[in-house]
Amino acid sequence: MMAGLRRSSGPSLLPGRDRWSWAKCHRRFLANLLMTARRALIIGLHRYLIVKCLLSLLLLFVVASVSAQLTYETLYVDYDSAWTYKELKIIPIRKKGGGGEPGAGLGDVIPLNQALSQGLVSVSERGTTSFDNVHWLRFNTHTDKSIYISGGEIMTGGRQDRMVIRDTILRPSEKDQYVPVMCVEEDRWSEKEKKFGYGAFANGHLRKVLDSTPNQVLIWKEVDRQLASGGFKTKTQAYLSRDLGKKDKKYETGADDYFRWFYDKFKHTDSNVVGFVAISGDKVIGSDIFATRGIFYGQLDPLLHSYIDDVILFGAPVTMKDPPIRRYMDKLLKDEKSQEEFCRKNGKIFREGGQVVHVNTFLKEGM
Repeated sequence: MMAGLRRSSGPSLLPGRDRWSWAKCHRRFLANLLMTARRALIIGLHRYLIVKCLLSLLLLFVVASVSAQLTYETLYVDYDSAWTYKELKIIPIRKKGGGGEPGAGLGDVIPLNQALSQGLVSVSERGTTSFDNVHWLRFNTHTDKSIYISGGEIMTGGRQDRMVIRDTILRPSEKDQYVPVMCVEEDRWSEKEKKFGYGAFANGHLRKVLDSTPNQVLIWKEVDRQLASGGFKTKTQAYLSRDLGKKDKKYETGADDYFRWFYDKFKHTDSNVVGFVAISGDKVIGSDIFATRGIFYGQLDPLLHSYIDDVILFGAPVTMKDPPIRRYMDKLLKDEKSQEEFCRKNGKIFREGGQVVHVNTFLKEGM
């Protein structure tokens, strides 16, 4: 009977040990499947987080890149708020979005004129001989704040008056810091050094010569031309000796009237102004735009006097209409590329740590 038995060809139940082995394999398979799914989920989550992080960094980079520029991306020219007084028209330039301050360590920057008046910086000659030292001044800071110096600012005193060649930010330091300068008092090199003080902001005509070609002879020629055109007499051919001419009512009352009128306008306007474009006659005589409100308003006093000085010497009743002014500003503010091209011939751009701090343009004939 045993010999007659046949193994069934259909499925049969596994013995107990075989059933246990099959269940074990099944559990391992499910565990591996779950682990694989978990790994895939974790990898997917990591990839998601990485992509999210990269997108966030890209967004921050784009925002930082935009805020680092002074173009229509961040600015607008407020033609509707233009102010005109006698022979000078000023159109304010405002920051978009309320004028938020950019980074790059510019929040605590103070202008040179304020730093000098508060004793936060001292200025001295680099040495005693004119040949080796005429084109350098020594600056020593006495503050934990940075100090902004603009090209065209004039220091009076020392062995002769000097004009700063280019924009500079002095960071807090115990060491001497040297700034390149040009002479604006041709016939003086005193044996005894006088105390340096803040003089003025050079007018647009002199700043244009300075930035077009920092050539000492051409600087002297422009100073001589302005002294002659204003009928100023001076023993040392000092640019700042024109202040002596304030005995002339054209300069004494005229300049003061201009300054009070425009300064009052800026004082009572919105605080998001960071610059302006100026017009006299049929010409744009220049523009100055800064990265922050703090730097702009710190520079406003000497900057206004600079433009007023230009108008009193060379100005005319304003006849230029908005369309050519808009074309001028479009070339300056459209985008970074057009700004670079325009300023290469008509102005300058000062950057610090990738941040555009100051854009300045000069006289442009009627367009």
